[in-house]
Amino acid sequence: MLASVLLILVALLRGLVAPLLLVGAVVAVWGAALGIGGLVFGPLFGFEGTDPGLGLLSFVFLVALGVDYGIFLMHRMREESTAGAEPAAAALTALRTTGGVIASAGLVLAATFAVLTNMGLVQLVELGFVIAVGVLLDTFLVRTYLVTSASVALGRKVWWPGGLSKEPDPPRPERQPEPV
Repeated sequence: MLASVLLILVALLRGLVAPLLLVGAVVAVWGAALGIGGLVFGPLFGFEGTDPGLGLLSFVFLVALGVDYGIFLMHRMREESTAGAEPAAAALTALRTTGGVIASAGLVLAATFAVLTNMGLVQLVELGFVIAVGVLLDTFLVRTYLVTSASVALGRKVWWPGGLSKEPDPPRPERQPEPV
């Protein structure tokens, strides 16, 4: 499943680094959400363990949702980079133009999955909690900060091996120390 998602992202973003960054971020979110779930289910809810299918089901949902949000952000960054924007400006414009949509969708989706925590089945409680936490982590931390800052740090190399990666990054102005 992950390989097919990666291939689609490679075709869409015309590179390899940006898709690997998005897939890596989604896998990290999944692991963090499962970890938080494990910390909450036993000590707070008194569950004796998690449902064996929780990992797979939450993975499917979080990969689909996380990659979807990542496509919005990275595609917009690519458009800005293609138009000549330097990486930091492209990232800021992408966040400014897609951030509201991604945040709104993330909140609605997290609230929707959180409803499952009110069901009587332990499996649904766990699934709803892990996916809601994962969507919130992805939307407000990973997508906004980690993916964006990693993209800026990589500069145009984030689009490697595509044509955009071959253009040099614009020179960064040197910061002058401020007088004290």
